[in-house]
Amino acid sequence: MSEQAGRSTVPETVDVVIVGAGFAGLYLLYLMRRAGIDAVALEAGSGVGGTWYWNRYPGARCDIESMEYSMQFDKELQQEWDWSERYAPQPEILAYANRIADKHDLRRDICFDRRVSTAIWDETAAQWTLTTEGGETISAPHCIMATGCLSAPNLSTFPGEASFEGPIYRTSLWPHEGVDFTGQRVAVVGTGSSSIQSIPIIADQASDLTVFQRTPNYSVPARNAPMDPDYAAGIKAEYDALRAKQKSMFSAAAFRVNMAEARETAPEARVAEYQSRWDEGGLGFMASFTDLMFDDAANASAAEFVRSKIREIVDDLETAELLCPENTIGCKRLCVDTGYYATFNRPHVKLVDVSKNPVTITPEGVESGGTLYPVDAIVLAIGFDAMTGALMRMDIRGRDGHALSDKWADGPKSYLGLAVEGFPNLFTVTGPGSPSVFTNMLPSIEQHCLWITDCIKAMRDNGTRVIEADAKAEADWVAHNLDVAGAHLRSSCSSWYTGENIAGKPKVFMPYIGGFPTYVEKCEAVVAEGYAGFRQA
Repeated sequence: MSEQAGRSTVPETVDVVIVGAGFAGLYLLYLMRRAGIDAVALEAGSGVGGTWYWNRYPGARCDIESMEYSMQFDKELQQEWDWSERYAPQPEILAYANRIADKHDLRRDICFDRRVSTAIWDETAAQWTLTTEGGETISAPHCIMATGCLSAPNLSTFPGEASFEGPIYRTSLWPHEGVDFTGQRVAVVGTGSSSIQSIPIIADQASDLTVFQRTPNYSVPARNAPMDPDYAAGIKAEYDALRAKQKSMFSAAAFRVNMAEARETAPEARVAEYQSRWDEGGLGFMASFTDLMFDDAANASAAEFVRSKIREIVDDLETAELLCPENTIGCKRLCVDTGYYATFNRPHVKLVDVSKNPVTITPEGVESGGTLYPVDAIVLAIGFDAMTGALMRMDIRGRDGHALSDKWADGPKSYLGLAVEGFPNLFTVTGPGSPSVFTNMLPSIEQHCLWITDCIKAMRDNGTRVIEADAKAEADWVAHNLDVAGAHLRSSCSSWYTGENIAGKPKVFMPYIGGFPTYVEKCEAVVAEGYAGFRQA
């Protein structure tokens, strides 16, 4: 991995200031430089990679297959880069982000260790001024928030947390030097994606592992394996075709889709389809039938199949039942695992249900229901303040000093997840109201970055000084987003999609679930109609 330093000083002014140097920030810098637009990125971390820079917990890896979870703008790198596994682990994805930065000499336009605290719109100058926590300022006519959907850790605390005499780790802020749990008694609080990935690895090290679960999650096997060189070569020979297929798919991932409906399929054939998907591994399980996320009975058949697998894998009947979710499969993000359920068959691993007896932390360990579980270390796997967290933790003020936090007090409002009324020349990459987390993120990121860059180029060519989402267009898009979500079973339970994992956060279904192709078509129509839904001056 390169140790090339970024830009040492923050410039006073640029054409475009970008917040974040994950995949979106890197691609934006690449596009702006090609367009002759002076751009600088401010990055809170000490290196590139965004989510993959911060998330280093044991077992962290992507749940989209490596050959698809990659940038397509650099066809040469697409051919050169070799992934080692079907699902790339975090260190490899981070190395890939660094390779992009190095190959295109992007670090010279990145100011590392600069966390933005405020972004203020100056109406007279028609520009944004951003201030970092260190007091440095930078001004630009355009500001692009490439802050990511899962980048603001859930900082919720538990009663007594400060009293614990051992170390407490958060999966979302894992120490970069790593952690060795060998011989330790460890508690893991939470059973979301990061827990499901990390628990089998922590169990290999710990002398005793206690998992505290409030709500069980559905998980399907990844069937991860070393990359088959022949498979990779075949993809590389036809990469353009794969990319075209991705763009035509609801999730921007080339899953094998069965066009039949579960409710119209005989029970034996239905189970056989689920079994084939289980054996194949991965998120393609939800592509078993087209009605799984629209019909309760269809969804129930898939949910019961997964529950039957949990009962089949886990030896202890009581533990197996605790691990069986009762809600709609897919209403929370489906998890992908390697040996998660089987880990609970190990004699030193136990599961504690805290759904009725919340966790309290004591100096000695974790208490629930009057029982104290002494431990040496605690892992809080409680996820992120998703979609809006990174934006709301900055003081962003638009026209007349109005704060984004006030505008979004009842839930996020945006036009296409790209722009916000009242906040001129401010763009958000994969913001709330866009498909984002319901898709393969990298194609979604590329689509947004290209749209934003083309918009700024068009403004420059046309002499347009300011562009801003229209209030009616924004309101119509928000209403459409909620209408689409209401017809979909993903909105049927509390989740980080709705913000309900964060105390006090308004319950609003945040991502757009109309599908990637439909969304892209809408974005293209907006441009074709002279940026319909935007006010320009």
